[in-house]
Amino acid sequence: MIRVDNTALPVLAMTHPGMKGKNNEDSYRVSAFVMDGPNGVPVLLAVLCDGIGGHRAGEVASKMAVEIISQRVAESDGRNPTHTLQEAIHEASQRIQEQAASNTEQHGMGTTCACAWIAGERLYTATVGDSRIYLMRGNRIFQLSTDHTWIQEALDRGLLQPNQAVSHPNAHVIRRYLGSPGLPEVDFRLRLSEKETDSQAVANQGMRLLPGDRLLLCSDGLTDLVRDEEILGAFSGMSQEEAGQYLIGLANERGGHDNITLIAIQVPQPVEATVKIPVRRPARSLVRRLAVGCLAVVLLGALAGGVLGGYILYMRPASPTPPVTLTATIPERATLPARPPGGLLTATFTLPPIRTPTPMRTPRLTLAPTVTPWPTNTVTPPLPVVTVLP
Repeated sequence: MIRVDNTALPVLAMTHPGMKGKNNEDSYRVSAFVMDGPNGVPVLLAVLCDGIGGHRAGEVASKMAVEIISQRVAESDGRNPTHTLQEAIHEASQRIQEQAASNTEQHGMGTTCACAWIAGERLYTATVGDSRIYLMRGNRIFQLSTDHTWIQEALDRGLLQPNQAVSHPNAHVIRRYLGSPGLPEVDFRLRLSEKETDSQAVANQGMRLLPGDRLLLCSDGLTDLVRDEEILGAFSGMSQEEAGQYLIGLANERGGHDNITLIAIQVPQPVEATVKIPVRRPARSLVRRLAVGCLAVVLLGALAGGVLGGYILYMRPASPTPPVTLTATIPERATLPARPPGGLLTATFTLPPIRTPTPMRTPRLTLAPTVTPWPTNTVTPPLPVVTVLP
């Protein structure tokens, strides 16, 4: 695999020696790779080890385990995670045992081991000892790993009740560790339910992680003093960094009798890209203008029809007729400039010729752009001419 600088998932790693003045014998490493091939699947490897043995030997063992396992995974092609992890853990255990045998001060040293391998969105785990791996999904927390301790074996066999385990003198006696005389059995059980059989738990290897999932690898310095529901509550209500600091502080507040180390890995929620397409709606003023314009067109059409009809009737050609002379008697009380004796005036009215219908002809009509309800270019007949007789 190809080593890269940045992990594909957000990771938090923190460690604290605790409150008893002990040397910090916990070690950890987070490595990022990309698998060879056209797809370039991202791989994240988290390794956490809790060393055991005096005279700083536990620190040596945990560092050796972290380095050897990380190196062997980096040299692999990444196509068989469980097989690669098993070989890497066995090699680390054997080399720790060989160094302990050759160095008196390091005699009996060993370490626990918890490994999480994430290829793309698939999870693979491997554990030896009592360092744990948790999965937080929604409002639930699952202890994926199984403690390899005397207490856990007694609980599984029904020899102890859970309330007896906390204060039992064998609470910290581990049954498997790297550096033991024989190769330790690597546990690949990835337990999602207490009802699962061992074979079903092993079959969960390669399970798909979901958006929002959180993984936590931690040493027993945390889990001895902090309950599972407190771990879930911290990561549910805080950021990763805040949750890590809170949990370490809580363990130290309750005594901090051992080293405290944790690695938190988050599967982020997908970012939903919402694209809003603006819908342009006509403004109310524009709608009103359109309505008024349509009404004006209708009225203009009606007006044009009326004008055209009147114009056609008016423009029908007629043959002239002789003028008609009318004689009228004007009352004496009428005001006139000159009135002859007798008090009567005789007026002659000359009317325009009367037109008689002739065959129709098609007129040429030109309408001026106007919206007035009557025609503006009408023809007014001449007024009558009044002639005052002497």
